[in-house]
Amino acid sequence: MTSPADVPHLTPNQINALVVLMVEARRVTNVELKELAGFTLTGKDNTKLVDLGLVDTDKNHRPFAHELTEDGWRVARQLHTSPPPKQGGSTTRSLFVVLSNLHRSLDRLRVSHGDFFKQTGATAPAAGESRPDAPAPATAAAPTAAAPTAAAPVSAAEVEALVRSAYRDLATAPGAWVGLADVRDRLADTDRAALDAALRAMVGREDVRIIPVANTKSLTARDRAAAVRIGNEDNHALAIGPA
Repeated sequence: MTSPADVPHLTPNQINALVVLMVEARRVTNVELKELAGFTLTGKDNTKLVDLGLVDTDKNHRPFAHELTEDGWRVARQLHTSPPPKQGGSTTRSLFVVLSNLHRSLDRLRVSHGDFFKQTGATAPAAGESRPDAPAPATAAAPTAAAPTAAAPVSAAEVEALVRSAYRDLATAPGAWVGLADVRDRLADTDRAALDAALRAMVGREDVRIIPVANTKSLTARDRAAAVRIGNEDNHALAIGPA
């Protein structure tokens, strides 16, 4: 969980790179960066972001391609908590105003930055590929197969088993605290309502604890969006003791 002190000092170009990569929510080449934002991520700017562990750069072929790491997403979400670099001028300051308002809006909507941009972003199709949202080309009439039916809802016991499995993958040891945001990422295909119901039911288990984070200022929008409401408060962390 992030505090302003976790945001490193960055130049305007490094900040711009993090923001564009966050908004695109995918691997972006230098050619695309140039087309999208008018700059490329090279030289000292690229080296610093890679050294800080914020950007993963694929240099196996040209043009080089860049993508945010997990720490990169964390810092991009929290950029607005640090003062804008003085050399950035009014443009960078305006960007920080946008980031601050974006953070508040997503926090209010209980949607994470990653979920928001990955759902709204669109990647360019590769040569010969069609866009996933493009209409299908007309074809000769043919017998139509029955439309696939929706997957049958899983039972509460099955969802609890999924939660326990995700926890085992994430926890450093039995009883260690794990953020619900990480659990939800592991169970992204699980219905939100079913997952919330399972978490509420699990509170009654002797080996399960689900708690709110006392220092709410440390919560990111991702943490808040992943919280489960139990009683009259939001809860953000899960611990499951040894069986």
